[in-house]
Formats: sequence, structure tokens, C-alpha cells
Amino acid sequence: MSSTSSELQTLQSFSDALVAAVKKVSPSVVQVSSGRGVGSGVIWDKAGLVATNAHVIGRATRLQVGFSGGTVSEAKLLGQDRFSDIALLQVSEANKNLQPIPRGDSEGLATGQFVLALANAFGESVSASSGIITNPKGKMGGPWIDGLVITDVRLNRGYSGGPLVDASGKMIGMNSAILANRGIAIPISVISTVISELSSNGSMKRAYLGIVSNPISLPKEIAENLGQTEALIVLSVEPGTPAKKAGITVGDILVRLDSRKVENFHDLYSVLTRSIIGKKIKVSVLRAEKETELDITPIEG
Repeated sequence: MSSTSSELQTLQSFSDALVAAVKKVSPSVVQVSSGRGVGSGVIWDKAGLVATNAHVIGRATRLQVGFSGGTVSEAKLLGQDRFSDIALLQVSEANKNLQPIPRGDSEGLATGQFVLALANAFGESVSASSGIITNPKGKMGGPWIDGLVITDVRLNRGYSGGPLVDASGKMIGMNSAILANRGIAIPISVISTVISELSSNGSMKRAYLGIVSNPISLPKEIAENLGQTEALIVLSVEPGTPAKKAGITVGDILVRLDSRKVENFHDLYSVLTRSIIGKKIKVSVLRAEKETELDITPIEG
């Protein structure tokens, strides 16, 4: 076989794999209409839960979900978390043939990994765009968009709320925005946590420490000892807050909370969930390059 034939065969195999991935995911991608605009969403389970972006919903009182076959169903807003930009809907009548989206893992994502973004902006057929991950844990400034998946995928109108999937067709994120010509997606790990809270409680209650912090790179020797390269430096501590009562001071470097590493804002907020409100936990900080462990009891924020 000539090299040209071999290359064509490789390209054809790659093309076939992409077509198969889109075909696999398409029944799970829906249109979400708020009356003022449209976006996309994903079928989360067979009971009719649909996940989308909170900014797609806005303050709409009437919501509709359009399925790939052209069927339209009224939907109820179960809850939304504007901090993570995730909303959860319930279709009014559970379709008998709902196909939940296959879910993957966002922890092992790598720069250069091929991905597909899907949308159903028109309520009948799914569209797709492709690219690579340029940063699997991007820092674009501000706590809410730290740790997101950044890609070079072109996101057109209506892609918000649609899935970002890997080459096998498993959802690894939710397309949320375009920033600096880059596609921004919320990782599936965050989506799963928020949806669990919204489906159970209708809101995303978070624990509160009372600090303002910023990411910082750790010196090589300290990073090797701790097994992490970054942490959060405390810039201010509010009076009367759990952090103040625990003895956290400006200049402390937060490295662990409740025995979990804290390397960025995403790590911090993933720990600050409803489950630790009112619970005494351990917080580890670096002071003068020495690790100090304190007790802290987060409150509802």
C-alpha cells in the first residue's frame, strides 16, 4: 500500500470516528429556549433532567426544551447556580426514549487533546465544531473561571449549554463562553457536583471562610515537599469570620482544606460545599515556609 493510500485511510478512519462520536451524542443534545433567546443543553438522566448554562435561562419564566427529533416540551427550572453558570431543568413530560449523555472524566484532560463541541440551537438537528484543548485547567482571571477547560473550538450562537465531548463521545465539559478567541467550558466534575445539589435542594449552598485570596506558585523545594506546585495566598481576612476565628492571617498560604489540596480557586470552591457548613475541619497554611494546621468551622455564605 502506498504512503498516500495509507494517509487517506488514516484520514478516513479519523473522519468516521468523528461522525460516530457525533451520532452517539446527538440524541442527548437539546435546544433550550427562554423566550428571549436560545441555547443548548444536555439530557442528564432518563427522568427528564436537562442541564444547561444559567445565563441561557436568565430570568425567564417560561422555558421549552426542543429535542433532536423536533419534539418540544415545556420545562420547569429546578434551580440554578450563577456562580458556576449551571442551571437544571425538568421536562414536563418524561419522554419514553430519553437518552442521557455519556459522561467522561475531566481530571485527566491534556493540552492538545482533540475535542468536539455540540449544539442544538435550532431544535431539530445537532451541529458540531472541533478543536483541541489549549489549557485543561485554565486561569482566565477571577475565581469563577479558574480551573475551566479552554479550547480553540469555535463556538457559534446557540452553543452555550451544549456539551464538550472527547473523541469517544463522552461529555467532559459544558460550553459556556468565548473569551480572547478561546472556547470556555465548565469541567464535568464541577457540573456533576452542582447538579447533585440543584436536584436535591434547588440551590447551591456554599460554605464560607471569610478570606480573599489569589493563586501563587510555590518555590520548587516547598512544592516538592508538599506534592503541589501552586496554592492560594491570603490577601485579606474579614473580621468575625471563620477564618479570623481560626487564626488565619494575611500572607498565609492556603495549601489544604479538609485534607484536600488547594492549588487554585476551583479546588477551594469544590471543598466549600454544603456538607462542611458548621463542621470543624482542618486547614493547612504555610507561614515562613513552615506548614501550620488550624481548626476552622465554615458557615453558610
